[in-house]
Amino acid sequence: MTPLAEPLPAVPTPQLADVGPVEIGTCEDGTPYRLNLHGTHVLVAGATGSGKGSWIWSIIRGLLPATAAGLVQIWALDPKLMELSYGRRLFGDRYAADPEQCADLLDEAVKVMQERAGRFAGVQRSHVPTTDDPFVLVVVDEVAFLTAYQPDKHLRHRITAALATLTTQGRAVGVGVLAALQDPRKEVMNIRNLFPDKIALRLDESEQVDMVLGDGARDRGAHADLISPRPELGAGVAYVRLETSPDPVRVRAAYVSDTDIKAMANEYAGGEAV
Repeated sequence: MTPLAEPLPAVPTPQLADVGPVEIGTCEDGTPYRLNLHGTHVLVAGATGSGKGSWIWSIIRGLLPATAAGLVQIWALDPKLMELSYGRRLFGDRYAADPEQCADLLDEAVKVMQERAGRFAGVQRSHVPTTDDPFVLVVVDEVAFLTAYQPDKHLRHRITAALATLTTQGRAVGVGVLAALQDPRKEVMNIRNLFPDKIALRLDESEQVDMVLGDGARDRGAHADLISPRPELGAGVAYVRLETSPDPVRVRAAYVSDTDIKAMANEYAGGEAV
């Protein structure tokens, strides 16, 4: 059987509150794949049904003990009211779906970032998560609904400006962005190059691979356009290209079911273990 051809059950929630690399799923050689979120920004792109939710929820799941310990805050923007709403209780008052509320939440994240930058200036050059200064991960599902398809021009510009500010200045002070989208064209997501780490799930066209992962990625073996559209074979399968390595890695993220998400929400409502 082709490697990664079978769906993977959700990775167990970590026992320790760790902000370090989060176990997402499995590499082609069968070893666990761990993705770092702290100190970077991550863009996840894939066609409808490609399994973006597997990546988003595996990341959230791996950070839950750290959220309970106060070392991580997850801020959720859910303009489609689909993916993140099912686990809404996990995010407490750091959840927004209405576009104006999304803009407000992003502006608040920028304020946190700028306040930290002011305190850190001349004192420290990198962020260490603490309960006073936790790692803030801003999760944006279907970011194009806010940056391209939003009919209110003022809101669209405000949201794009906030995202650009966070992705250019946030990682040194412990504010990261995890954004997901379906359409990787530049006119839809003109700040995609501000994300150092990129994940390409199944894409509709071969040209889109380099749009997501960067020039030459497909020539290096990232055939995201050839991932099977059959969910049991291809959902969650992706090519990952990190800032630290030009070579794409093929990974399958674990499937976090509705039942898993409900259990997560029951245990960690509001970012705290209950």
